[in-house]
Amino acid sequence: MSTQVHANLTEEQVREISSDLDEPEWLLQQRLDALNALDDLEMPKVIRTPGRDWTNLDALEFDRFVDPLDRAQEKDRVDAEGVEVLGWAEALDEHGDLVEEQFGSVVDPQRDYLTALSTALFSAGTVIYVPEGVVAEDVKVRTRMNSRSLFNYTLVVAEKSSSVAILERQSTGEESVAPAQQNGEFDGTEGRRYYSGVVEAVAGENAHIQYGALQNLTEDTYNYQVKRGHAGTYGQVNWIEGNIGTRLTKSSVETRLLGEGSESKIVGAFFGHEDQHFDVASRVWHEAEHTTADLVTRGVLDDEARSVYEGVQDVGDSAWSTNSYQRENTLMLSDESEADASPKLIINNHDTEASHSATVGQVDDEDLLYMVSRGIDEEEATDMLVEGFFVPVLEEVAVDELRDDLETLVSERLE
Repeated sequence: MSTQVHANLTEEQVREISSDLDEPEWLLQQRLDALNALDDLEMPKVIRTPGRDWTNLDALEFDRFVDPLDRAQEKDRVDAEGVEVLGWAEALDEHGDLVEEQFGSVVDPQRDYLTALSTALFSAGTVIYVPEGVVAEDVKVRTRMNSRSLFNYTLVVAEKSSSVAILERQSTGEESVAPAQQNGEFDGTEGRRYYSGVVEAVAGENAHIQYGALQNLTEDTYNYQVKRGHAGTYGQVNWIEGNIGTRLTKSSVETRLLGEGSESKIVGAFFGHEDQHFDVASRVWHEAEHTTADLVTRGVLDDEARSVYEGVQDVGDSAWSTNSYQRENTLMLSDESEADASPKLIINNHDTEASHSATVGQVDDEDLLYMVSRGIDEEEATDMLVEGFFVPVLEEVAVDELRDDLETLVSERLE
């Protein structure tokens, strides 16, 4: 492995983070196990299309700007009636047994190098607990990053017959970040940041979780995120993910449909410009009968931005009477932008209805000519076509505030 993120990471630092959060011994041991596993773990698998690896995580010198003890942040949490939205220390104090049972049950703490790094170092933790029968909306979590690196962890547990809609925002605060130095000299990574986020979601029998996340970190940030859910019998885990910011984003959104009649919808949107790079993946596992999944992603690229998408629908041999659909579309506004998509079906059960599609293309010349011929300025016409391109995704966003925020960010990017 060419990158050694843990070159400046020690057991004492991990113990200090755990002590600051007043964590129990079992969780400290989880952190230390993840730390000790780093030497044997590989970087996350990147999306490969014929003849090309689009993302090279090994080339990033994370150790230059990941400071384990620099974790300045602002965290705003808004709960809803009947739902507990707790900071990490508070959650361990009030629901220690629940956290111990569910932590690492959905996302393996040692799934890969960067996940293990996040397990060892996370400090921005939130637990959202939805008791049985509670129906709630407007749960909000806002994270402002004021440090060179930040590791965030979120656990969502929705008990039987409960429902919750969550909106998470990630942004960069106003605090300045000192440039990294090595041997008393600036090391060339001035201003760069690293953000890592892990989300685990557990939906019990007939429970419904909708998790919407909007990432608008500064464009000097490298971003690694994993969101994964388990859906029980007749349960639902739906994801909405909007990516606007960062220099590089490596994101995976996943659901395991474990119970009969369980469902998942994964909706994604991204808008890249300049030299931004998005590596986004969606995956669903059908592991029970009568399960349903729908994967929808749309992205726009301008300037020299790049994107690669991989969507996987994995239907198990016990997943009878399954419905699984996937569609991904990328619109390129520049001849210098690049995009590719790799939709995949893995079908191990003949009683399945499934489909996938992906397109990459530029603004339709006929559409543009039609609008210009009717007196609309070419730039304005292009903006209108881009906004219209996102409509099918925005229509899938059930959280009004998230949809409005995403529309605003798209408009700002066009300006």
